[in-house]
Amino acid sequence: MGKIILEFDSFEEAEEARTALDGHKWKIAMWDLDQHLRGQLKYNSDNLKDAYEELEKTRDKLREILYEYNLKLE
Repeated sequence: MGKIILEFDSFEEAEEARTALDGHKWKIAMWDLDQHLRGQLKYNSDNLKDAYEELEKTRDKLREILYEYNLKLE
């Protein structure tokens, strides 16, 4: 098994390294969001009358999923 050695000199470089290492979490988090949206469309399509309210709910769900994976969109 290979080794990865991270060296950084500043806070900005540390953040970039953390983002790279969290790539698999992003993939899983986005998969979870996709599955949530799929379920909403498949089982609640008749209830999607107010798009703004649904977008708010979707954004809240996105934040919830990202929080579960200790991720942030900054």
